[in-house]
Amino acid sequence: MFILIAQKLIMDFFLDFLYFPLWWYTGGVKFMALKCLALIKSGNDFLAPGLWLRNIMVPMFAQWDLEGRIISFFMRLVQVIARSFALCVWLIFVVALFFAWLIIPILTVQNLFNFGN
Repeated sequence: MFILIAQKLIMDFFLDFLYFPLWWYTGGVKFMALKCLALIKSGNDFLAPGLWLRNIMVPMFAQWDLEGRIISFFMRLVQVIARSFALCVWLIFVVALFFAWLIIPILTVQNLFNFGN
């Protein structure tokens, strides 16, 4: 019984070792792309520059006088610009994370072969 279990474990190890690159660049890429899209969506939900832009002409704190409208407009304009910039930085970070997912196995194999040099 021990020999059968050992054979099965060794066979599964080698098959998983050979299947890993195929999974990494097919199912793994799909998994990571969906996770990255979810991260972008959550960043957009958290920062919500579109919501601030939709309400840019609505006075804050019910200040319907001219001064209140002017202050509210410029405050929201600054918020839209800052939140859009933060969302762009977040987008760049998530895209870099996705490309890191693609490059890590290649760099690992390259470093394994260049280890003795």
